[in-house]
Amino acid sequence: MASASSPESWEIVAGRLEHAHPREIIEYALDTYGPATTISFSGAEDVALIDIASRLDRPFRVITLDTGRLHPETYRFLDRVREHYDIEIEAYFPQPEGVQQLVREKGLFSFYRDGHSECCAVRKVEPLGRALQGVRAYLTGQRQDQSPATRGLLPVLQRDETRQAPDGVPLVKLNPLSYWESADVWRYILEHGVPFNELHDRGFRSIGCEPCTMATNPGQHEREGRWWWEEATKRECGIHLPVPEGS
Repeated sequence: MASASSPESWEIVAGRLEHAHPREIIEYALDTYGPATTISFSGAEDVALIDIASRLDRPFRVITLDTGRLHPETYRFLDRVREHYDIEIEAYFPQPEGVQQLVREKGLFSFYRDGHSECCAVRKVEPLGRALQGVRAYLTGQRQDQSPATRGLLPVLQRDETRQAPDGVPLVKLNPLSYWESADVWRYILEHGVPFNELHDRGFRSIGCEPCTMATNPGQHEREGRWWWEEATKRECGIHLPVPEGS
């Protein structure tokens, strides 16, 4: 199958995958980009991707970002996933110099005052850049309904224009769950015995760093528990940029 990175095939492949089942999308990625295909793992959606990929019996990589501010339950969750699937999870940490400078100059909770972007740039965006070095394609668990304001136009297949693959072209980024809703994810998790973060049983629907995550009440949108002191249109950490229409 021709690579989606080739201009003449991109539109055709994107159109075919846009409403395909996540299994078909993941299978396409593994067949096209090989064992360096990487799943970016942090939450429930990402474990669904890992579960689907593991059933395809092809090699793949899994990366995760340890910001140093995760819940204890999240660390236990990461280990359960590692053991359940017998896989290596490559954890990437922020550069200590960047964290030390931010904390020294602004303290440990500057994001409540100055917004979360600066802290996320140090603890998440920079480590992800290192994690994706040498990668040709990576998969995320993003969904359109997670945040209509910032992810409502999220395609299944996109070019990550902010990062380059080893051959000098933009990374290929796939979002196999783009058209799934939360109920679809949890149906899959429960039907297939997929491990999940115990915080979900305590009302946490979207889980990030401990200081920036809270449980939500019935009727609230899942992203209302993330960076709740900021406007809804700003509730992205920076590793997933809004996708312009037509990309």
